[in-house]
Amino acid sequence: MSRITSALLLLAAIATPLAAGPQTVGPTGLGGLVLPHGGRAGHASSTDPSGGNVDFRVLASGQSVTLLDLTGAGIVRRFWMTFYPRLTLASPPDQVVAAHRQAIIRMYWDGEAQPSVESPIGDFFGVGFGEQHDYVSLPLAETTGGYNCYWPMPFHRAARWTLTNQSPFAMLVWWNVDYTTFRTLPRDVPHFHAQWRRENPTTLGRSYTVLEAAGTGHYVGTALFMQGLGPGIAPYGRLVFLEGDERVFVDGEASPSIVGTGTEDYFDGGFYFDHGPLAAPYAGAVIRDEQAARVSAYRWHVEDAIPFAKSLRVTIEHGPVNDAPTDYSSVAYFYQREPHAPFPALPADPDLLLPTPPAP
Repeated sequence: MSRITSALLLLAAIATPLAAGPQTVGPTGLGGLVLPHGGRAGHASSTDPSGGNVDFRVLASGQSVTLLDLTGAGIVRRFWMTFYPRLTLASPPDQVVAAHRQAIIRMYWDGEAQPSVESPIGDFFGVGFGEQHDYVSLPLAETTGGYNCYWPMPFHRAARWTLTNQSPFAMLVWWNVDYTTFRTLPRDVPHFHAQWRRENPTTLGRSYTVLEAAGTGHYVGTALFMQGLGPGIAPYGRLVFLEGDERVFVDGEASPSIVGTGTEDYFDGGFYFDHGPLAAPYAGAVIRDEQAARVSAYRWHVEDAIPFAKSLRVTIEHGPVNDAPTDYSSVAYFYQREPHAPFPALPADPDLLLPTPPAP
């Protein structure tokens, strides 16, 4: 056996989880490409059913469209989409913000009545405030007009996705979903979840809650969108909310087993992201605007997922002692076996989904 062959097999072994019995989920990662892949590739998209070039759907105000509707077992591997209105095509800024914040994506697994994913579409892709910014991370990216998701999303019996336009403006929507179907998946393979929350303003003396989950699973990511609402607190300035620490409570513990040292530290930065915006595979701050008192940051727990057997509560402080008035919204990403705890209801008034105007 050559050294190259040995190295490739070793890389594949490292990249592919060990499993008892047949490997039905399949190898993953770059190293896994040297191994045989099972299942059957599938694709769903907005392609013109007539064979023409009208590959988008018009989504009027209040209308929903089904992005994916599958029966059987499988894993979604890639989700790409784009939409109009767009600033680069001279759309009014308020329409662009509305499209990102008032179009709601919902994903349902195995016939469940309540979605396991429910979020404004722009926030789901990791950037807040109804803005679009090019960035690249491992599971999510926005790249020169495209919105990309590589979170693996398993389903055992069915998968159904919808997009609902709650904005007052019409949208044009394009999408592609790539998946692999299998006869079955192991029973203990959990479902992907993404939960949106908002607190505007944050509560004095109480940490912001990113997620409260019940059941068995593991936490894999946070996208947090922070908008300061005041002049700041001396000597910290307008980004004083970044003084807050993450506090994670696992399985009902009274005291958090994970306590951080500052918000920007949790997102792999330092000193209020003093070098400006950044995007790395596992963490970044796509928006860092001290004048507007805005930060949009992400952290993916790919190498350090947080397992829970009964429950999980993920919180983060706003300011040194929860004393910085801030508009916080977030998306929590996690896997768990069903049933999941009910999600907080989205606002009945779609205008309450819109971001707070930036500080003057």
